[in-house]
Amino acid sequence: MQQGDQAFLRDDLRGRWPEMTYGGALSFLRRRYSRDLAGVDVVVSGVPFDASVTNRPGCRFGPAAIRAASTQLAELKAFPFGFDPFETLAVTDWGDCMIDPHHPQTVAPTIEAHADAILASGARMLTLGGDHSISYPLLKAHAKRHGPIALVQFDAHCDTWEDDGVRMDHGTMFARAAAEGVIDVARSTQVGLRTFNDHDHGFEILTAPWLHRNGIDAALEVVRERAGDAPVYLSFDIDGLDPAFAPGTGTPVAGGLASWQALEFVRGLKGMNLVGMDLVEVSPPYDHAEITAIAAATVAHDWLCLLAQGKGAQPHAVGRL
Repeated sequence: MQQGDQAFLRDDLRGRWPEMTYGGALSFLRRRYSRDLAGVDVVVSGVPFDASVTNRPGCRFGPAAIRAASTQLAELKAFPFGFDPFETLAVTDWGDCMIDPHHPQTVAPTIEAHADAILASGARMLTLGGDHSISYPLLKAHAKRHGPIALVQFDAHCDTWEDDGVRMDHGTMFARAAAEGVIDVARSTQVGLRTFNDHDHGFEILTAPWLHRNGIDAALEVVRERAGDAPVYLSFDIDGLDPAFAPGTGTPVAGGLASWQALEFVRGLKGMNLVGMDLVEVSPPYDHAEITAIAAATVAHDWLCLLAQGKGAQPHAVGRL
């Protein structure tokens, strides 16, 4: 049996073999680095861009930190699913989208073209950011393929503040996407918000206090009823978690969700028409213990497990779940 460095030694996309948790090439969940998309179900790629932040920078280092934090999750069968998602799901790590921060006007078109090329293969995308502005070009690419998107946004902020249609800003891009019809706001939900905006732009907003009072099951009921069978894109800003569970982010806001609540929420999206996901705003310089990156890697891992279930992977429960 081959051992170690699956990121570049594997010939096939399925399954996995033994690795040192603390060593080896750090692809996401030890998936093979490749840009050959033949037979690929999901492409993981990073977008290390953070020039649109309004407070603390550093999430350009997010993709690398999330990959490093994913190593433990590659050791055992997935919890609580009880299966190896990669026996069912063919996943590759594309690496990082090459962007030129010195020509900021090229950044969004570059990300959109990157997504266009991957989606043209028929694969889904799991994108590791980077700041939240990267969601706009990603959504544009997904809408070209699927039509208007039902956005499920997990976040402390609405990201629908006033937009001039030109600015690169991680707090305005969903207002622009809604105005352009990229997002179907009538089917979209914002989850975990705890900052104020005078306008809801048509989104259903489930604030963090509402979630604390009513619970995750009630939130999932709203999200499911609203999205129906529409194509669902999950945009997961790590600052949706309380800073106690995600200190490594640029705009932390007290009063957020615990990591267990976020994981229960993501796992509860099972069976929806999940077409893509991004996970953004992980800023490692503000978290010496990797708490934030571990939470982020686990959320992304569990989203992949939902896709594996959709392809027929059968959960095997042990203990009371």
